[in-house]
Amino acid sequence: MATAKPVSTYQTQQVLTRPKEELPLLLYGGAIRFINQSLQAIDKGDKQEAHNSNIRAQDIILELMSTLDMNMEISKSLYSLYEYIQHRLVQGNIAKDKVQLEEARGMLEEMRDTWAEAVKLARKERGVVNE
Repeated sequence: MATAKPVSTYQTQQVLTRPKEELPLLLYGGAIRFINQSLQAIDKGDKQEAHNSNIRAQDIILELMSTLDMNMEISKSLYSLYEYIQHRLVQGNIAKDKVQLEEARGMLEEMRDTWAEAVKLARKERGVVNE
């Protein structure tokens, strides 16, 4: 795996150089990507790869949960959503149930798209074209 370190370095740089408000977009994208990998592995009958990819998606959801500021009201709502998504991922992993994984993915896609729109609007209000 000669390319593993450069890819890891690139991904680290991508995270470190992104504006703070874009980090959830990276996390949502990563979780969606791992759910897609899990779904593909289920289709191929590769239970171990399906499990590994699902666990990576779960880890991202746990990271999103752990970074919430619970003093803010919206954080409580987000926590509940993340908790539900986490539950769907766990149940989907146990049963290798694509319906549950697809539901979790759909929710994350909506959250990603909503967050992207919020970032875009916030930039527009600040007069920032590209950051």
